[in-house]
Amino acid sequence: MEEKNIVREKTYDFALKIIRFYKDLLEKNEFVLSKQLVRCGTSIGANVEEALAGQSRKDFLSKMSIASKEARECNYWLRLMRDGKYIEGENLQDFIDKSDELIKILTSIVKTTSQSRLQFKIKNSQFKIKNVEEL
Repeated sequence: MEEKNIVREKTYDFALKIIRFYKDLLEKNEFVLSKQLVRCGTSIGANVEEALAGQSRKDFLSKMSIASKEARECNYWLRLMRDGKYIEGENLQDFIDKSDELIKILTSIVKTTSQSRLQFKIKNSQFKIKNVEEL
């Protein structure tokens, strides 16, 4: 049985909601911004999936960074729709709040992974220096 992963679940649920919203937008003949939104909104979770199957820490970090960027892009399109009153009568704030949450989570993962990777590199380089000095 596969272990529960909150980031995977949140990004998957977000993608499902974005797809439903996209369908609603198409019914209202909104074709331009909706395509941008569905692409980045579903890409977040796809990149998280790829990160979780990463072949290395560097691969994991790269995919999580992309997921974070996609979440920021999605947030941008949602705010643009809201502030431009492009979609009348839609409550976009829930989507914006959820994308804000994903941005915070993914940014935290990227920062933590980057810091631990840097610490590992520093630790290894210090080990090599000590070994050379011992010779």
